[in-house]
Amino acid sequence: MERLGTGIGWRPEIADAVERMPGIDWVEVVAENTCPGHLPESLRRLRERGVTVVPHGVALGLGGADRPDESRLTALAERAEALGSPLVTEHIAFVRAGGLLTASPRLEAGHLLPVPRTRDALDVLCENVRIAQAALPVPLAVENIAALIAWPDEEMTEGQFLYELADRTGVRLLIDVANLHTNHVNRGEDPAAALADLPLEAIAYVHVAGGFERDGVWHDSHAHPVPRPVLDILTDLASRVSPPGVLLERDENFPEPAELEGELAAIREAVEKGREQAAGSGTQASRTTRLTAVPDTAPARQRLALAQAALLSALVAGTPVPEGFDRVRLGVQARALAGKRADVVAKVAPELPVMLGTGYRAAFLGYAHGHPMTGGYRRDALDFAGYLLGAGTVRDERTLAALREWWLERSGSRPRSHRPGVRLARATRRVLLRR
Repeated sequence: MERLGTGIGWRPEIADAVERMPGIDWVEVVAENTCPGHLPESLRRLRERGVTVVPHGVALGLGGADRPDESRLTALAERAEALGSPLVTEHIAFVRAGGLLTASPRLEAGHLLPVPRTRDALDVLCENVRIAQAALPVPLAVENIAALIAWPDEEMTEGQFLYELADRTGVRLLIDVANLHTNHVNRGEDPAAALADLPLEAIAYVHVAGGFERDGVWHDSHAHPVPRPVLDILTDLASRVSPPGVLLERDENFPEPAELEGELAAIREAVEKGREQAAGSGTQASRTTRLTAVPDTAPARQRLALAQAALLSALVAGTPVPEGFDRVRLGVQARALAGKRADVVAKVAPELPVMLGTGYRAAFLGYAHGHPMTGGYRRDALDFAGYLLGAGTVRDERTLAALREWWLERSGSRPRSHRPGVRLARATRRVLLRR
């Protein structure tokens, strides 16, 4: 397995700083935020220096009831080839539900949600992973996710679930030690027990990230410093196996470069401490992957589809909480999803918070409560603006006019013409309609 070394998540906000950081062997980019034909110059320069770039997908939904979307797989493959990557990564999660399998509206979470650790979910995930492996030009690694909520009646621990997945498909594992800590706080799961169950030789690399605790719930924010418990889990992992690569994730609230470099130094120290603990001890025997036949997944997909649609609908559409779930935790997750939607829409459509001012967030959260996301975030921004235009809640005429113009500019199948004659015709039509 390729040795990656120490890396950091590449983000446009810290691109210049990453280029200047000493000891950066590789970077990871969010696959959906890159365009193969228009790579940022910073990434080009890093690649020319021999820095490895790995695309990290967030939208495939391998843990969902549906088979992976061919167009998303094609896009992920194109990014791997454009970046010359040795592997690509995704998440063990579902991100959408509903549709044909449930004869219900398609819903988007806009977030990574946990799959139940059941035989049904495992069978579906194994088949989805194999479909993805066949479509990608390089090996695939999948990541364990953090969760605020737990499914009732689970049949396996996280370690057992990941072991079975790797054993049956040969997929590599991206182990996020921050997510192990999150699940320890939120679900009472022992990270050491999870590591003990893992097929350690399947690890492709490791994620390290920060978060914060509020009211007894740990939020995996990727916007705070890496805490000591996360570094301790990294040390535990490094005492069991030498990880091929370790990467620091930071998605927002970026500190000064010196602080990021300090976190990278702490990560290196945690890994070295684990290696020292492992010195002189016997290494774990390697395990042989058992490539088993995947059973007929149609019944399992149907059951999983219904369960995931019910959960997602409760989270984003206010339908009743499915039996067995913690209602308080579901409320926390629902508010977190709505807050994330507001934040991301503000990023993809920065004109909206400028036009609406301090009232943007309250207006969006009010909209989100009864309007689930059915497409991507750009579609969500357009739907939100259209809702405001129809609801009559925006009273300021200048704001309303700016909002209407913004929506009209982006809601058509092609950009609106700015030719004087066309603009005059549009203005005349608006005047006539007002009469």
